[in-house]
Amino acid sequence: MSTEPPGRRLRGLRGLRKPAKKRPAVPPAGEAAGRTDADEPAEAASSVLHAALYQEGRRVSTHDTLADTFQQLRSAPDTLAWIGLHRPSSDELVSLASEFDLHPLAVEDALEAHQRPKLERYGDTLFVVLRAARYLDDPEEVDFGELHLFVGRDFVITVRHGGAPDLSAVRRRMEETPELLKRGPEAVLYAILDAVVDGYVPVVAGVQNDIDEIETEVFGGDPRVSRRIYELSREVVEFQRATRPLNGILESLTAGFEKYAIDAELRRYLRDVADHVLHTTERVDGFRQALQDILTVNATLVNQQQNAEMRALAEAGFEQNEEIKKISSWAAILFAPTLVGTIYGMNFTSMPELTWGFGYPFAICLMAVVCVSLYVIFKRRDWL
Repeated sequence: MSTEPPGRRLRGLRGLRKPAKKRPAVPPAGEAAGRTDADEPAEAASSVLHAALYQEGRRVSTHDTLADTFQQLRSAPDTLAWIGLHRPSSDELVSLASEFDLHPLAVEDALEAHQRPKLERYGDTLFVVLRAARYLDDPEEVDFGELHLFVGRDFVITVRHGGAPDLSAVRRRMEETPELLKRGPEAVLYAILDAVVDGYVPVVAGVQNDIDEIETEVFGGDPRVSRRIYELSREVVEFQRATRPLNGILESLTAGFEKYAIDAELRRYLRDVADHVLHTTERVDGFRQALQDILTVNATLVNQQQNAEMRALAEAGFEQNEEIKKISSWAAILFAPTLVGTIYGMNFTSMPELTWGFGYPFAICLMAVVCVSLYVIFKRRDWL
């Protein structure tokens, strides 16, 4: 690639390279490890977590700086360099690119992070991006980390972004089994793949437990469950983005078995990792479907509850209307004699009924007739 696209942060990386020592072409390989999270300083002058050289599967030297590692590697043939970095600076990546002839596009990806899981071959170097995950019990959340691997004939470089994964356990495991480590960088790569996939197991268990709790909350009528379903659905989608591409990565590695003469034992190792990946992706896909079903059930239950509340309000309104009808009916009935009594209580001298001998019985009968008539009318209309 003679020119770099505009806007690239490492646009001039190739021009910055020193002449690198020529390394024979070899199949792509593995990954590196590092200190535990507790050992990482918050603000470190160097991002190097661990740098060691290995011969025949055994460590021959450990270095604190990249310069010391490069110097020792140049003077020691048939040596495997395993370098672990945590959020390195651009200068450190440029130094690694110059020493190991790393492609600038891969170096840029490792510097910027936020990459999807993938596998790319750049000449004799294999570049792999993995998304690790860990389940945090206290906040009940899934924490995702990003891991970039540069794998060549005699080197493995890991660039870690985030808390996961802790590769120190992978390094210890490989150093305790030198017969596996001496198989080369491919063995380190497959061991790291296995560690990342095994790290999904507690995450799957944690998400399953959250789903079980959500099901209980849904049928218990917890009003906060909708938010929890939404948040967990986002984590499951992120989990899918981390696990699904692994199938393609492993298929690409499998396709290179014959071309790169991969050891038969490592082939079996990789197939075992592929089985675990398949199992994990199936579980994660099941989680997403389960959450969709739970969300549908929750929406149905919420609608039913709302309908019940509306029905109760309607019934209360109906009963209130019935009471208002009764009150209005009796008010109308009582208003009739009040009106008659009020008229004949005005005591005007010109009112002819005041001197009429049948005036009083007539007024009483009029009141009774009006009251009885209104009562019959309201009764027929079920107001009383």
